[in-house]
Amino acid sequence: RHLTDISLLQRYIHLRYVNLSENKLRDLSPLSSLTHLLWLKVDGNLLTSACMQELPYLQIISFAHNRIKDMEGITHPRLANLSLKGNKIKAALGLSQGQLFSLHILELRGNKLESTAGLNLPKLKTLYLAQNFIRSLEGLEGLGQLTTLHLRDNQLETLDGFSSTMKCLQYLNLRSNAISNLQEVAKLQVLPMLRALVLLDNPCSDETDYRVEVLVMLPHLERLDKDFFEEDERTEANKIHQQRQEEEQ
Repeated sequence: RHLTDISLLQRYIHLRYVNLSENKLRDLSPLSSLTHLLWLKVDGNLLTSACMQELPYLQIISFAHNRIKDMEGITHPRLANLSLKGNKIKAALGLSQGQLFSLHILELRGNKLESTAGLNLPKLKTLYLAQNFIRSLEGLEGLGQLTTLHLRDNQLETLDGFSSTMKCLQYLNLRSNAISNLQEVAKLQVLPMLRALVLLDNPCSDETDYRVEVLVMLPHLERLDKDFFEEDERTEANKIHQQRQEEEQ
């Protein structure tokens, strides 16, 4: 509706669900009086900041496709799901476990991130970082409850940065990066619960015996790219693993 002013909403203090998407909003301060708000969607506006007055019951916010440049000022204590997809964020700084006690899902797809440094969110379970410019993985050791990590369409050449403290990570999507050396996959051995890995459209996925070589390095893996491992692949991987152990001895 091309809205630029939502001051009228201040009087509706019992609103729980508000969708203001596809307008021309630059200011959300009138929402500060909506202390019962549970769900807010403001996609496709002209916002340059996600900073808002703290709302005690707010659980879901989507700021997708605005002009937001940082993540400062998001302090809602019950926030569980936050989307900042399609903005202009260059650094993953500003979000703090000290203020976001309940955040489980964070969507940062389609921003301008070059690193993962700054994501100090130990209770986070799902993290979407696809379609950025990420070249280095930093600060991941604090993500002890993360189960799902999407890093598709970035610029990773190595897999340094994963940590054994990421003891819950089960699904890792690395499609369309720049990983050319298949031996980089061995660095994922520190992830004890990793069961599904996507490496399609990386140069290393064109190597001979790609699937079996990955399984040799990650024997607990159940699925590579779109396909589950067959029993004959497991048998071959075990055989190769034993042969190499004997050769080393």
